[in-house]
Amino acid sequence: MTTESPFKSNILEKQVALVTGGSSGIGLEICRHLGKHGCSVVMMGRRAEMLRLAEKSLAEEGIRATGVQGDVRIPEDGVNAVKSAVDKYGRLDVLINGAAGNFLCAAENLSPKGFKTVMDIDTQGTFNMCHAAFPELRKSPNANIINISATFHYAAMWYQTHVCAAKAAIDALTRSLALEWGEYGIRVNGVAPGPVADTAGFSKLGGSLLDADNPDNPLVASIPLKRIGTKWDVAMSVLYLCSTAGQNITGSILVNDGGNWLHKPQILDRETVQSYSRSIEKKSRQEGIATTSKL
Repeated sequence: MTTESPFKSNILEKQVALVTGGSSGIGLEICRHLGKHGCSVVMMGRRAEMLRLAEKSLAEEGIRATGVQGDVRIPEDGVNAVKSAVDKYGRLDVLINGAAGNFLCAAENLSPKGFKTVMDIDTQGTFNMCHAAFPELRKSPNANIINISATFHYAAMWYQTHVCAAKAAIDALTRSLALEWGEYGIRVNGVAPGPVADTAGFSKLGGSLLDADNPDNPLVASIPLKRIGTKWDVAMSVLYLCSTAGQNITGSILVNDGGNWLHKPQILDRETVQSYSRSIEKKSRQEGIATTSKL
């Protein structure tokens, strides 16, 4: 699959983005591609060493990037991160909420504290950052908020009660803010990745136990496109929504999972279905029953 960006390198020229969870994984890849397309980037995270390494890595690629230590659960840290972005680069145009917490746990073994921790990081943290960024974003002619979500809550997911609740709330928040903040010119959208290889989240959720290159493994079998997503895939979705190509899109959740959330077990193979359909059609003709659809 291609890893070359289809976008012009200057589509985000002179813009400034703040990315939570930006020092590793999907967040770092988003920062990398925002930077490659002209954006100055501020990464917010809890671990100073990770931020330092990420800042160095991006700088070596010629990307203007700054790390700011902070916890999205603490409103004051969000305010400080926004201030740091404005002090460093003079403005704020884009907020990417990528900080998240996750772990596998059966509901009966999930403590109230564990449930609350994920809700605080994912949902409360997303609101904290949106609230902190609003005063600066409303000044921008190209204001964007993108909340990185998931697809688990579209139906349900084993051992992910806490995450399903948190992500469902984030999607609701995305739509509500899009409705209320549209008059300020702020677009608010979400990106909902499916399984993404080579990430901490993928490993935590058991992905490391599967052979991602084996088309017969149950995860790949559950994805209609028969491929596990990449960090690049998610970053391209973010670029699309941030660019002028998405200028009329707000309140939407862009699912990027190869069709995984649509998966239903294939009960009958194509050959069986075709044979059965032909036998029914033949029987109908023999009995003189009309088979023409009225649709």
